Amino acid sequence: MKQQNDTLIKKEIPGMGAIIQSDGVFFRVWAPNATGVYVAGSFNDFDKNAQALEAEENGYWGGFVEGAKNGDEYKFYLDTPFGEFFRNDPYARSMTSSVGNSIVYDPNTFDWGESAYDMPSWNKLVIYELHTGTFNVKEKGKPGNMYGIIEKLPYLRDLGINAIEVMPPFEFPGGFSWGYNPSQPFAIESEYGGPDAFKSLVKAAHEHGIAVILDVVYNHFGPSDLDIWQFDGWSENDKGGIYFYNDWKSETPWGDTRPDYGRNEVRQYIRDNALMWLEEYRVDGLRMDMIPYIRNVKADEDPGSILNDGLSLLQWINSEIAEKFPWKLTVAEDLHGLDSITNPVGEEEGLGFGAQWDADFVHPVREALIAQDDSERSMAAMEKALMSQYSGNPFKRVVYTESHDEVANGKARVAEEIADGDVNNWYSKKRASLGIAMVLTAPGIPMIFQGHELLEDKWFSDTDPIDWKRKKEFNGFVKLHRDLIRLRLNFSDVTEGLSGQSTEVIRVDEEKKLLIYQRWHEGGKGDTTIVILNFSGQAYDNYRVGMPAEGLWKIRFNSDWEGYDQEFGDFTSLDTEATAEECDGYPNSANIAIAPYTALILSQDRS
Repeated sequence: MKQQNDTLIKKEIPGMGAIIQSDGVFFRVWAPNATGVYVAGSFNDFDKNAQALEAEENGYWGGFVEGAKNGDEYKFYLDTPFGEFFRNDPYARSMTSSVGNSIVYDPNTFDWGESAYDMPSWNKLVIYELHTGTFNVKEKGKPGNMYGIIEKLPYLRDLGINAIEVMPPFEFPGGFSWGYNPSQPFAIESEYGGPDAFKSLVKAAHEHGIAVILDVVYNHFGPSDLDIWQFDGWSENDKGGIYFYNDWKSETPWGDTRPDYGRNEVRQYIRDNALMWLEEYRVDGLRMDMIPYIRNVKADEDPGSILNDGLSLLQWINSEIAEKFPWKLTVAEDLHGLDSITNPVGEEEGLGFGAQWDADFVHPVREALIAQDDSERSMAAMEKALMSQYSGNPFKRVVYTESHDEVANGKARVAEEIADGDVNNWYSKKRASLGIAMVLTAPGIPMIFQGHELLEDKWFSDTDPIDWKRKKEFNGFVKLHRDLIRLRLNFSDVTEGLSGQSTEVIRVDEEKKLLIYQRWHEGGKGDTTIVILNFSGQAYDNYRVGMPAEGLWKIRFNSDWEGYDQEFGDFTSLDTEATAEECDGYPNSANIAIAPYTALILSQDRS
């Protein structure tokens, strides 16, 4: 009787994959078309018939292997009407490689220590997007890993970064990839160090006051080294089988590998993945890759091809995250400028994302920066980019001039686009610094792509690592970024407005190519902050502009300072006195002087 009771208890163990118990491991897998399922591993010499799993309800199979333990390798062996298959565990937390074996992993053995971490409020975030394989490479010919990122965390902290966004680090074919071709979505890439290495990164980042946002891919899987493809042999139309759509809805730009969002087991698979990173790995947010291909079948060709299965899946995941972790940020890459993406679930077709990447910012701003002739720069377009917002909240968007997409696929770094092959020239440096100044002073969550502060050239490639020797060569450019971030985060208590909800454009000067605006939180001295952006190659003296208050306004930042680059003009922009002279609809105004392609930031002392 005791043995029967033990078996019954084991069957009731919740979870999927390899679930460690005190005396062994319980294995569970979904294979509805199999007639028999076995688990083979290092615990039974990979004998495919040594350990049979029992059929459970709804196509699940489960069984207990006494003596199996953490670190054991294993695969499922499936006997089906369509053939016999060795398959890796779809829920495997660790892999020897994308074509190797699954590894039993105990999620409870990692030591998180005692330190507590509170994520900054979203209006105080400055995100740094990075790619594990290229961020800090230690050995030529091999990709970087999580420990390489950990080594650079003090640098990012000192730069002022308080959130990193990690491009997808899930098990993929080979050692080099952007990461958007996951073969095992629950496993951290073995070349990057596996699950404990990623947990070590999250722990170390939190100890440095840095949040971790993880880039996840749910619009497709694979397409190669993909064991869930025709997992239990069944498929229709020679498509992907139980985990995928098997009709026209399978088509994506990355192959016929769209998951079947209408099948409960697949929905649970994706939901479990999203929540695992937030719960077990303690990440602070998720950025979901190209969700138009989750909410639509053919997002750009046929916007009417709505995929209600995908819409409801996104709503389910975001609702659960909002309920359990309201402080954690979900970011959508959608790029269609829709309020519905960030509207709350239940309101106006809302999908419930916390923020979305803003194509209405990056595209016009890049166009203005890259244009060779000043006459091609539209200040009206810059005003529109500045003031864009979603769901009535400016912090529902992420603003940037560079991302992994914007610096590859036929495009390059901003500085490279300006001066092909010679980024170390005045025009490239001046306009790249102007662009990052707009990113870090605009309403929204600012994001920097790895290496921008080092004036990295060319374009992003998964085999071209960051050149850290540039840190010394362009130390002034690094300092420019650091100074801007510190102003953004109000380190000196004189620019609180740069993270405030309110923005007002003071002047759009289409003739002289200037954009001038104020930002504020509650308003007043030490809060209200003026930003002046000169998009022309012309310097201006005694340029009179309206000011929100009289008195002394101090220059907090001048991107033309020679300390940022020896080629900069060190054009003198002095503190200025606002007097009672009406201008731009304000009762007060002041004269300012500004260099070509330059950003100025002004505010008043609190005292």
